[in-house]
Amino acid sequence: MSVTWTDPREQIEAVVMLADGRLAPRSFADRAAAEAWAQPDLGDVVLERNLVCSCDS
Repeated sequence: MSVTWTDPREQIEAVVMLADGRLAPRSFADRAAAEAWAQPDLGDVVLERNLVCSCDS
């Protein structure tokens, strides 16, 4: 069995931080999908975070 190595620095997910400071309770396929869903005029912000350490990037 062959395992493909993935660089953990590249394991990024897009999330939406709502105006109240909480993360949106959903996942997005990519940053473009998160940006399409977010409502920046209401204070939403699209962020990218590393899946390994769950830190903002």
